[in-house]
Amino acid sequence: MAGGTEAVTSRGDRPFDAGLWPERTALAWRRTALAVAVASLAALRILPEVLGSWALLPAALGAGVSFMALVLTHRRYRRVHTLLTSSGSDRVALSGGVLPALVAVATFGGGVMALVAALRLGEHLAH
Repeated sequence: MAGGTEAVTSRGDRPFDAGLWPERTALAWRRTALAVAVASLAALRILPEVLGSWALLPAALGAGVSFMALVLTHRRYRRVHTLLTSSGSDRVALSGGVLPALVAVATFGGGVMALVAALRLGEHLAH
């Protein structure tokens, strides 16, 4: 260190374990939120031809879900990291299922919108 002083790091400033499982889980949820955001952009690009101005609804909802997933992921990671680094235990109570439920509902909604778009496109091509 500069000036001959050594930095003292508290246990809360460093990762909990060498395997970094809380960090890997948070990164996986961030990738999921990114995938939802990309799907929203794709919906905004593809669906207007089929759904008209209604295409803004799934795109906006997807963007909102993506943002909420990022916020919930950050909060979940901070809570788990704080509990693991501040207590002597390596066990943490499971958090609620809000994040997985949010992504599941968004995925279901996206599937329904894709089905509606496919049916409307099929009707459009038939006429």
